[in-house]
Amino acid sequence: MQFPAASKSPALRTEQIILFRVSGQLFAVSSGSVQEVRSVDSLAGSAAEITAPGLNKVRHIVRRGDKSLFVVNGALHFGLPVTPGLLVFVLRRTRTALLIDGIEKMSTMTRLQALPQAFCNEERSWYRGVTALDQNVVPVVNPEGFLTTEEIALLEDSQKPAASGVKVAVSSKGSNHEPAK
Repeated sequence: MQFPAASKSPALRTEQIILFRVSGQLFAVSSGSVQEVRSVDSLAGSAAEITAPGLNKVRHIVRRGDKSLFVVNGALHFGLPVTPGLLVFVLRRTRTALLIDGIEKMSTMTRLQALPQAFCNEERSWYRGVTALDQNVVPVVNPEGFLTTEEIALLEDSQKPAASGVKVAVSSKGSNHEPAK
C-alpha cells in the first residue's frame, strides 16, 4: 500500500536582525541593512556639526568622499529621553547613520507582523512591522524611514550657507556650538 506523498510545508523565511537599544527601548533592524557599525569616537574626526531649522534629530554630518551621511539621533527621532549614544549604524542604501546606545544581540526573525493600527501617523514609515522575540514584541525599524525626502533636502540646503542664508557651525567633535550668525 502506498501513501500519498506528504506535502511539505513551506520553509520559514528567516532574517538575521540586530537588536539594539535607544534610551533603554529595544528595537530591531535587518542586519542586511546595516553597512557597518562604528563607535562615536571613531567618527569624531570626520563628523561636522550642522543645524537645520526645525530638524533637531540631525546634528552631525559625516562626509565620505563625495557622499554625505546625516547622523540621526535615535532618541530624538523616536521621541525618547536623550542619552549619549555610543554607536552609529551606517545604513545601507540610505544617506543615514543612526546614533544608538548599544547593541543587545544578533538574532533571527522568523515572522514579521504588520504594524498595529495604533501606529497611525508618521511612525508608520519608521517601522517595517513588529516581531516577537523571547516573549517580547520588538519594533523592526525601516532603514529608509529615518529621514524623509523633504528632510534630506532641508539638510542639503543647510550645507549651502550662501544660497539659503543658513550658516553651518562646523566642529570636529560633538560639542554644542550655536549656529553661526
